[in-house]
Amino acid sequence: MRSIWAGAISFGLVVIPVKLYSATEQRDIAFRQVHRKDGARIQFRRFCTLDGEEVPYSDVAKGYELPTGDMVVLTDEDLADLPLVTAHRIEVLHFAPSAQVEPIYAAKSYYTEPEPAGVRAYVLFRDALENSGKVAVAKVALRQREALAALRVREGVITLETLLWPDEVRKPDFGFLDEDIEVRSQELKMAASLIDTMTEDFEPDAYHDAYREALEQAGLVFSGLSPDGHLVEISQAKAGSGVGS
Repeated sequence: MRSIWAGAISFGLVVIPVKLYSATEQRDIAFRQVHRKDGARIQFRRFCTLDGEEVPYSDVAKGYELPTGDMVVLTDEDLADLPLVTAHRIEVLHFAPSAQVEPIYAAKSYYTEPEPAGVRAYVLFRDALENSGKVAVAKVALRQREALAALRVREGVITLETLLWPDEVRKPDFGFLDEDIEVRSQELKMAASLIDTMTEDFEPDAYHDAYREALEQAGLVFSGLSPDGHLVEISQAKAGSGVGS
């Protein structure tokens, strides 16, 4: 794994130098946009809406649109000058019961690895955090954006989970929540009994992405070329391969 960030976990007078690594990765099948006629990839270009000219990537900047519709152009230098005190550190704000950090706030997970000089302090903090049953609520700046985060221990490693800000979580505004729906005790007992009979330990390795596997298999089955060297459409390849018949 390649580290994406280097800094330190800090709380009180404690500073633990660490590196961050992405703890998850997407395994979705990536489709390409192609020309149906010959299978060639579609290319996108950037054009200015004012003069109609193509704009090279080096001339593309970030723009912040004001309520009036006016655009303020921001450069990388402008963004670099923003006062991010957490630019190179994971600043622990306080500790909280783990159950209070609800899953809906989770955005992305990272592993932390201690630098050689900080291994002992890292292990001490890891063990104390795990024994406490709490999470460390922190702030960290990643990719020029400050995020709320939670530190917890998983498989001997302190993980950092970036969290959504409170105003990024939508409130459930559904009509049935205001309805007075009566649930009989007998019905509740039957539902609880069903839950009990279906309860078992969660083993992640027992599950797999059947849709992705089917797409991968389809890609292998339908990867043949036509006699003139062009891609064959799935419907044509399927008819010729006997798959699905």
